[in-house]
Amino acid sequence: MHSDGTVSIRVNGEHKRITAGLTLAQLASELGLMPEKVAVERNLEVVPRSTLGEIIVEDGDELEIVHFVGGGDHAGPLADDSWTVAGKTFRSRLIVGTGKYKDFEQNAAAVAASGAEIVTVAVRRVNVSDPKAPMLTDYIDPKKITYLPNTAGCFDAESAIRTLRLAREAGGWELVKLEVLGEARTLYPDMVETLRATEVLAKEGFKPMVYCVDDPIAAKRLEDAGAVAIMPLGAPIGSGLGIQNQVTIRLIVEGAKVPVLVDAGVGSASDAAVAMELGCDGVLMNTAIAEAKDPILMAAAMKAAVEAGRLSYRAGRMAKRRYADPSSPLAGLI
Repeated sequence: MHSDGTVSIRVNGEHKRITAGLTLAQLASELGLMPEKVAVERNLEVVPRSTLGEIIVEDGDELEIVHFVGGGDHAGPLADDSWTVAGKTFRSRLIVGTGKYKDFEQNAAAVAASGAEIVTVAVRRVNVSDPKAPMLTDYIDPKKITYLPNTAGCFDAESAIRTLRLAREAGGWELVKLEVLGEARTLYPDMVETLRATEVLAKEGFKPMVYCVDDPIAAKRLEDAGAVAIMPLGAPIGSGLGIQNQVTIRLIVEGAKVPVLVDAGVGSASDAAVAMELGCDGVLMNTAIAEAKDPILMAAAMKAAVEAGRLSYRAGRMAKRRYADPSSPLAGLI
């Protein structure tokens, strides 16, 4: 012990002088740590946590103090990469549809394999001739998976608004997906009618996620009209052509203050990864999974692709160069 009442120790490789007589628990507290959440090694021997409050730190002690981090320093930030729309937070960035599957059972299995937390559902008339016929809710529990009623098949603002009013009455849904199509051949959005429907729905308390053209100006107008998410097409619905215009999708992402999700046109897992690498908050798809030779396997592939694309975007890609840049230095070669 020194004349000033201190002792010299090393903590995690660093020299420190501390007040003599401190217990290991008191030392941990002085270092800003919680004794019950650390492990201590003293002079190459692990100290039982139950005795940290009893063992006195001696002059010359070599201490290693470690945190319990539960799976690695990087696990927390990656696991916490959620997204929020209209006040609701989700972990999965993949939204899947519920059409074109051979049956509800296959649809449910694909949803499970995809890890999706949101599914789009079309609003259709009840089959009054067979009220006991199986229903989607028998296979995909709306208490566990968020249903997103959509206006598929609507070609004017009035029919879309009417459809969503019925959906809200049927299930209390306010978070909805709006799409107003211009024609049956291309299923391309009619932006005049889409904007008009968005304005009406927003005023009525709906929170519309809106399918639209890949146009940053139109996207901004929808946001100003009350859209809670912008959903530009990557390519025509059901085409599987992949994202045809990465430039405008990126411009929409850069200019939006609400989530942006690519909706329509995805055909393969690489398409989904590209959407995420552009900075989109998510991807919505139906046909790419439902019409795959193995829908369950494709659903799993899409899940992995969305996750990989998101990680790639967060990591930040290397700069593109016109010429080669060797990984190993050329200087010093024999």
